[in-house]
Amino acid sequence: MPEEALLRIPVFPLAGALLFPRSQLPLHIFEPRYREMVRDALAGDQLIGMVQPKDHLEPPTLFDIGCLGMIVGSEELEDGRFNIVLQGITRFHISREAQVETAFRQVDADRSAFDDEVDPDPLASIQRAELERESRRYADALGYAVDWDAVSRLDDEMLVNGICQIAPLDISSKQALLEAADLTTRADLLVQFMQFQRMAPGGADGPETLQ
Repeated sequence: MPEEALLRIPVFPLAGALLFPRSQLPLHIFEPRYREMVRDALAGDQLIGMVQPKDHLEPPTLFDIGCLGMIVGSEELEDGRFNIVLQGITRFHISREAQVETAFRQVDADRSAFDDEVDPDPLASIQRAELERESRRYADALGYAVDWDAVSRLDDEMLVNGICQIAPLDISSKQALLEAADLTTRADLLVQFMQFQRMAPGGADGPETLQ
């Protein structure tokens, strides 16, 4: 990979937090090293890479694929913490981790494998209907109150990615959703994961219901 094709970015490892292209992710930043990361990003190109950790080591091992985001909203609190909003741009593959002196980690990101700046094709009507139907069952099993009229007005990408972000799925499932080749594949996976969690013993519809 030519050096000019790589982008040096800070990364924020956070389990369960998914950022997708064209979606937004609000974050509360309180650890000193990540406050430094935000200040550094705000003073520069405002870019931060969201990536999930694979384990609980310190520092944790990172999944190879994350999503690049731009800070589109920020508020620094009196005690130095930040509230920020990231706007997703494109997924990336970690080519290598950079050896840096900053408290936060940085990687050289390769975006060449992803065509995330192109709007995805819409879902087939039958797939959209199945997604909405399973989402209702899943939300009811979890005891979530949902404005389904508002949900029905979301476009396909906002609906799929929004559920991926808020659904209490395990880290590996979340990563599989992020890495899905296209929106259709992601929607299929999402339905499968919701059904599995809802029907599994001890899951949302199991004997230890979350309702």
